[in-house]
Amino acid sequence: MTTAATAREKGKGRAGNPLRALLKYHALWLLALPGILLLLINNYMPMFGIFLAFKSLNFSKGIWGSDWVGFDNFKFLFATNDIWRIIANTVLYNIAFIVINTALSVLLALLLNEVRSKVLSKFFQSSMLLPHFISMVVVAYLVFGFLNPDLGFINKAILEPSGHEAVSWYMSPTYWPYILIIVNSWKSVGFGSIIYLATIVGIDKEYYEAAMIDGAGKWKQMTKITVPFLIPIMIILTLLSIGKIFNADFGLFYQVTMNSGMLKEVTEVIDTYVYNALLVSGDTDLASSAGLLQSVIGFILVVSVNMVVKRVSSDKALF
Repeated sequence: MTTAATAREKGKGRAGNPLRALLKYHALWLLALPGILLLLINNYMPMFGIFLAFKSLNFSKGIWGSDWVGFDNFKFLFATNDIWRIIANTVLYNIAFIVINTALSVLLALLLNEVRSKVLSKFFQSSMLLPHFISMVVVAYLVFGFLNPDLGFINKAILEPSGHEAVSWYMSPTYWPYILIIVNSWKSVGFGSIIYLATIVGIDKEYYEAAMIDGAGKWKQMTKITVPFLIPIMIILTLLSIGKIFNADFGLFYQVTMNSGMLKEVTEVIDTYVYNALLVSGDTDLASSAGLLQSVIGFILVVSVNMVVKRVSSDKALF
């Protein structure tokens, strides 16, 4: 038997005996087991609830015994005349968050990379990362401390002393697109910058040394070396964000705005609309249909944008 034939036979033996492969790599499988279980419990088991989007749930009959209503639950989502405004708010806010947060995160990471003191670098990183872990309920009251019409910092310490009239912030929708973007950036940019900073730290220093020998300054090093290395991770994070473009941060749009009816024209998104509808009707089928619709559209967007990226540069695509 030839050497090639012998190798093929060995390969068949290994492929045909998965138990042997499992036992051989048992240590790696044990390490991966907690992550696999977490993925199954949090991501796959809840998918059973997809059936609720097509049923009229009756708790006495159970999920399988409840009446099948097809796409009737989805019709309720489009029953209001304001649905296109709500969808537009959801999509446009998320686009603004993606663009602004990406730009600020990259800029912050570049600035942090120039801090030579390790103590200061760790202090800045910790300070910027802290808002990411603060509950949105706490953030809502921090914002309220600034925007309270009677005792808020902006009215009492800035506007009134400078001769301007106090603003009823929670009754003035004009300002809230900017307020929500600022709050979201404050909470998210620090975490994003740490991801980009980790990428920058991993760049081989020889690139910079070669650039310095060629006479490249800091600006050239940043634009010709650092930013090109960041582009792949920027594309991956953007693709993942696009998958959630139909999902809004419920805490941001509900808690921070105090669910003010005067602001709904510019702050109502799909998640808050569904929640407010549930408070009135108590229809759990609506929440299931809305969640399924958001997930399906997000999946289509991720696949579509990834295909475009793959055509332009296959190395930078997510899959």
